[in-house]
Amino acid sequence: MTAVLVSANAIQQPAYFLDARFNLNDSQAGKKQFMDGHIKGARHIDIEKDLSDMTSSEGRHPMPTKDQLAAVVHRLGLTYEQPIYIYDEGGQPFAARAYFMLQYAGFTNAYIVQEGYKGLVAAGFEVTTDVDYLTSTMPIQWNENVYVNREQVKEVARRKVNKVLLDARSASRYRGDEEPIDHVAGHIPTARNYDWEQLVQDGQLSVNETLTHTVSKDEQIIVYCGSGVTASPLYAMLKQLDYPNVQVYTGSFSEWINHEPIEQSEE
Repeated sequence: MTAVLVSANAIQQPAYFLDARFNLNDSQAGKKQFMDGHIKGARHIDIEKDLSDMTSSEGRHPMPTKDQLAAVVHRLGLTYEQPIYIYDEGGQPFAARAYFMLQYAGFTNAYIVQEGYKGLVAAGFEVTTDVDYLTSTMPIQWNENVYVNREQVKEVARRKVNKVLLDARSASRYRGDEEPIDHVAGHIPTARNYDWEQLVQDGQLSVNETLTHTVSKDEQIIVYCGSGVTASPLYAMLKQLDYPNVQVYTGSFSEWINHEPIEQSEE
């Protein structure tokens, strides 16, 4: 398997951590958690302020521009040489969103801490309220192959391109039985469904072999969700399973419904 997940007990010091804790219902909660205490040496990365362009209309958590993401990378002092360990509370999509964005920025040395923050504390990593300020200036080597936009997804939905769309939302939202967030219910035409929460076991993000029953390694896969956040764990676990061709449609359903038709089905 490709190393995406790492156990807290397997991490050796010195280590560089990114604290990606976040709450979709309270955008200030993650920063507050970080300021109240974080793993020593960690830098805070915000799902909305750093990893989304919230001024864009392309979904609820739109893709940041390259200039925006490069500025974040440089502000955090990231380099391609150092291993980067990303944590949230464990079993959440936020470390995976940061992992995907770092993949897009060309980082091949980033990992998701499987047990999250509490696992690192239990493993003996020191907690502090101090913040280290480091910067970097390295040029970014973008990996364009992991990201697709709406126009590219449209070609798949119209069956003009042979790729698989994989919807990471719950089955009831996929079918269109309910839609608690967006103003239209259903899914992007031709999409299959695999609820990302099936990847959470005992409060940890984990590989679930049932994912291999939904998509195969010889298929080219585009994952999406409601806003581009919960698609990220699906992307990460497909990579963990050595799926070679996986991309994320960051605009996801919340962008799609403003421009394109949807489907409803029994699944």
